[in-house]
Amino acid sequence: MNVRDWQDILSDITESGADAGGWRAVAGNRASGIGEDMYLGHPSAGVYQLKTYAKNPFEVRGVGTRVARRIDDDLDSLFPDEDAGRFGVQSPMTDENEATEAARDLESVLEAHSDAPTTPGDLFEDVMGALDSPAYGPMEHDSYGRPDGLDELSGTFEEAERLLNTELDDLVDADETNRGFQ
Repeated sequence: MNVRDWQDILSDITESGADAGGWRAVAGNRASGIGEDMYLGHPSAGVYQLKTYAKNPFEVRGVGTRVARRIDDDLDSLFPDEDAGRFGVQSPMTDENEATEAARDLESVLEAHSDAPTTPGDLFEDVMGALDSPAYGPMEHDSYGRPDGLDELSGTFEEAERLLNTELDDLVDADETNRGFQ
């Protein structure tokens, strides 16, 4: 199992070439320690596990790994369906021209949706398309706890869970984030 920086994992996801709208995610608080757990899955690109924490208000640190090559029938039910909340992964704009073009596309999407009857799901899809998001979809997230799917995924990938917990705890200790104010 190849444990890497969480941003490297997100780069793998954004560069996977998988259908951008086919991703699903489950996230919530870690079972122990500070930070959050997240699983991102795509039927053909696989399942990735991330563990992150906010070192300070401006810096997120974390680790991750790929835990499965695809979502099989056993894993499919652990990820949310279209009725869940939404998430999107965004690659940074490379220059001012790209940002201007994306803003113009986004403005067109918002104008079109303000003039026509539409659903929140349609608006989300069109916004993600205008921003050329490489990965987005339904997400089950609990800011104050752990969704059931998160616990079940952690149980399914116990070895990765143990290894990533150890790696993140080492990172927290090295950053001295767990000391608090003295």
